[in-house]
Amino acid sequence: MNNRQMTADNPNATPALVIPQLIVGLGNPEPKYDKTRHNIGFDAVDVLARSWQIPLSENRKFQAQFGEGRGLHGDKIRLLKPLTYMNLSGQAIRACVDWYKIPPESVLVIYDDMDLPLGKIRLRLSGSAGGHNGMKSAIAHLGTQDFPRLRIGIGKTKAEQDAVAHVLGKFSSAENQVLSDVLQLVTQSVEVCLKQGVEKAMSLFNNRSVIPNSP
Repeated sequence: MNNRQMTADNPNATPALVIPQLIVGLGNPEPKYDKTRHNIGFDAVDVLARSWQIPLSENRKFQAQFGEGRGLHGDKIRLLKPLTYMNLSGQAIRACVDWYKIPPESVLVIYDDMDLPLGKIRLRLSGSAGGHNGMKSAIAHLGTQDFPRLRIGIGKTKAEQDAVAHVLGKFSSAENQVLSDVLQLVTQSVEVCLKQGVEKAMSLFNNRSVIPNSP
């Protein structure tokens, strides 16, 4: 029985906080994909790992880069970067979830979103894949859409046919300056998720934006 079912059964009950136990960043392995827009989930997990001093190393059982340690507030936390390539991300997530017996609602997935402008992030407790192949795989392997996700805006191209080139392209130097602040915003939002729950972080961060510096 999940938190929502408990609340439905007892309308007067206070819903339990959704606190992540596993944080997954989506991306593609291989150096040629480093710092591309599609790999922003990997970048986010790298920043969290450095901030919390959690070393990441290859875990063949999970087919992923993996690390576990304590978050800012002393919480036990696990970090995962699937090495299965984006379209098979769910395989690595499922292997880790099964090994540690983590419920889907305790898995926070971080990934890129073309529907959000660069400078914005968006947290949700559940939802569809929205056309993102990594999320399609995650939903298929977890068997549910009911797990939290944090989308990082990468902006859209003007020409629809350039979508693939856009997501697999690297950020410009100007965008990288914004991106540094965005990843700090991601870190702050995830730390609120761990301390006060995903819904609290949603209320604090979903309407915030990183404004690029004027030239």
